[in-house]
Amino acid sequence: MRPLMLVLALALALSGLMTSPVAAEIVSRSENAFTLRFEDQTRLGPAGVARAFSEVNLWWDPAHSYTGNAANLSLDLTPGGCWCEAMPDGTRFDHGRVLSEVYGEIRVHAPFGPLRSMATRADLIVTWPLVDGVVTPTWTFIVEGPGVGALAEPVDGVIGGGFARWIAHMDTRAAAR
Repeated sequence: MRPLMLVLALALALSGLMTSPVAAEIVSRSENAFTLRFEDQTRLGPAGVARAFSEVNLWWDPAHSYTGNAANLSLDLTPGGCWCEAMPDGTRFDHGRVLSEVYGEIRVHAPFGPLRSMATRADLIVTWPLVDGVVTPTWTFIVEGPGVGALAEPVDGVIGGGFARWIAHMDTRAAAR
């Protein structure tokens, strides 16, 4: 069963390459590690960024969930809080855990998809500094573990797509105000 889940998760990750409108900078890569970085601007004010991030059910691509329904996703931003997915059998799948949340920065241990069985570290660092008066959200995704370097491009596609959808979600929230 595990090899089938790994193949399925990798196939889903690879499909993100074709749909992701945002390209990440692969900051570094080796056989056993990679770091991705995404940056853009949003019209949403800094006070609304963390809340918009926690609304993962409104911006995550449902194709990159186990149930195929983003409405089943939730993200509790308190330290130790779960990035979870409600499963049809009533259980919850734990995609990641919030390591810390302070104004301007959220850190999540997030071993998504095939990284769950490979990564010894998979940390997503979300920041939103003001740059020349404009909120400039950034995601830095640091992944370490045996052989994970080969997954840098497919993970770039999936995480880049998530970042783009989050930016669009924040801009929609800003336009509604």
